Amino acid sequence: MSSWSFTRERGRTLADARQPVVRFRGVDIVIIVACSLAALVLVGPARWGYHATRNGCLFGMMALGPLVLRTLEARFPRQRLLSVAADFWLLPVSAMVHGWLGPVVDWANPLVKDAQLMATDQRLFGLQAAVELAHRVPPLLTDVLMLCYYGHFMWPLLLGILLYYRGRGATAAFDEYLLGLGLLFSLNYAAYSLVPAVGPRYFLIGAFDGPGLHGGPLTPLLESMMRTPLFTRDCFPSGHTGATLLVLFYAFRFYRGLFWVMLAPGIGLIIATLAGRFHYATDLLCAVPLVVLVTSLALVLSRAVRQRASEEAARSVPVDAIVRP
Repeated sequence: MSSWSFTRERGRTLADARQPVVRFRGVDIVIIVACSLAALVLVGPARWGYHATRNGCLFGMMALGPLVLRTLEARFPRQRLLSVAADFWLLPVSAMVHGWLGPVVDWANPLVKDAQLMATDQRLFGLQAAVELAHRVPPLLTDVLMLCYYGHFMWPLLLGILLYYRGRGATAAFDEYLLGLGLLFSLNYAAYSLVPAVGPRYFLIGAFDGPGLHGGPLTPLLESMMRTPLFTRDCFPSGHTGATLLVLFYAFRFYRGLFWVMLAPGIGLIIATLAGRFHYATDLLCAVPLVVLVTSLALVLSRAVRQRASEEAARSVPVDAIVRP
């Protein structure tokens, strides 16, 4: 089990030993740093933005979450719900902070980059994938793809729950998975700020037969649930593609049964990002190196923490425990 301890282990007195040890996991550090940086930007250079101060306070609350929950967890070790809330704090963070990015993007890069992304698609592929699929995907298949698209909210949570349940708590596999997921969300949201884009459904609306998708009976309902998002400049790179690939990667490593169950819907989810007119093909392409980066970082950091924990455990053996011949 990997964690960062923020108490002094060596040279502790008896009184120190009675104090609860507060331990932070890798994803906790990612949340604290990322949300704190966003809060500082919003109350500092971006304070002129719409709702900047309010959103900055909300980011600050998210940054305080791991600090408060891990402290309470150490103080009340028998309260299992505190541990569960602390271990899954990434869930409300990833779900809520997306809608608070508007003033950050207004400050970082107020001009959308759709024209550049569209031109990149044209150079690389010779076409606009969303426009082509709009004429080729049959209505019932659009229904299926839109259902797959909403799996973005289910698969990351499901893998986390399965790993947590199987290990009866946070294990090394669970910690590495959440660290990778936390890094992915943080870097993905940072990329939204640097390369904001609204996507083909807005920027290329004149290239389609109409503003809505041509699907079966479920498509109008599923599409209507995404017509009034809080934040729309979230194309590059594709977060849906990145999260899907990351969950598939960790499912293959740690929970092979889920990998095979998720594989077909996951592929459908990635195709739906284009068929639903949400992304350019370049967005999907650039999600791949991002996933490689965060999974590599998560692996290296997790191994380093486990190695350090093993060394500290070895050094902590008391002298009296040595059996002399």
